[in-house]
Amino acid sequence: MSLALVGRNEGWDNEGADIEGLDIEGLDVAMMGGSTKGRFRRALGRLAMPLRWLAVAVAVLFANVAMAAAQAPLAPYKDDLFKYPAVLSSSYGGDYLTIQYVKQRDIWQRDEVWEQKVHGEYVTLLGFGNSESHITLNVGDRQVKYIAAGRRTGARLIVIYLHGVGGNRFQGNNDWMFGGNFNRIKNLMVRNGGLYVSTDFSNFEARGAEDVKALMTTLAADNPGAPIFVACGSYGGVLCWQVAEDPATARLMGGMLLLGSVVDDKYLSVIAAEKPSRWLPIYIGHGSDDAVIPWIGQEAFFKKVKQAEPDYPIRFVLFDTGSHGTPIRMTDWRQVLNWMLTVRGG
Repeated sequence: MSLALVGRNEGWDNEGADIEGLDIEGLDVAMMGGSTKGRFRRALGRLAMPLRWLAVAVAVLFANVAMAAAQAPLAPYKDDLFKYPAVLSSSYGGDYLTIQYVKQRDIWQRDEVWEQKVHGEYVTLLGFGNSESHITLNVGDRQVKYIAAGRRTGARLIVIYLHGVGGNRFQGNNDWMFGGNFNRIKNLMVRNGGLYVSTDFSNFEARGAEDVKALMTTLAADNPGAPIFVACGSYGGVLCWQVAEDPATARLMGGMLLLGSVVDDKYLSVIAAEKPSRWLPIYIGHGSDDAVIPWIGQEAFFKKVKQAEPDYPIRFVLFDTGSHGTPIRMTDWRQVLNWMLTVRGG
């Protein structure tokens, strides 16, 4: 029996179905007598409706499977190499973790060339068709240049990395530095139907924020429904907060990751005004020996949020003895993004 017969009822008249010449499993209907044809016609009529509903059920099943796939966690990629070494302490129901960090192991043994090139097992260079695209976006009288890896259209989710002072779009695209962790997030996006973007911007003030907002709006238009996760290294966090505090771009976001970055107490008023269903998941990763941005302020912000809203989706990960760049090297991208996807149902 053809799939068209099962999947469609158009032209299938239960009473007057044209069954002449129909061959089912070698049965020659044309050779039937009149009464036999009548009985056969009635039998097929009774069969047609259940088959129609079966087709509907199958279609619904496939739609549900597709929806579940869109909400499923990111598949593993080199988890054994990038998972947190050991949890030294845990509080707030696991939302505040202190993670073991040992420079001898996590830099000297992990890197082939200290802080410049990780050992090869940490990296999988993207193959043909998934290689990076260098793109220029026109924003008013200026250009925003960024590097993209993964699906340019129809992406399931998007991660944007914003560098700190002295950085550029090439930092977040470097496969070999920072312990290979940027290579991991690129592979996680490519292997899970996502898009990873590392971008330049004009400055760390309003003009730079407008650059990032224009980029987010463009990516959202090309990838309808894809949550955007904005990850900010160091002082790039000032832009994170500006896009998170703007309702137009905040609604596009699936979460915010602060990597050795800054916090903004003004956001407490945003949290107070938002419905819980609109709360934006926040991850804060920081090194306890960060001499550039001390971690005490980040811990204080985390505690203020939890005091105001104990159920707010915020996590603080402190890398014991870690320095300013440690969160970029050590943050478990897959764990953080899967948590955020679960919280937001993205």
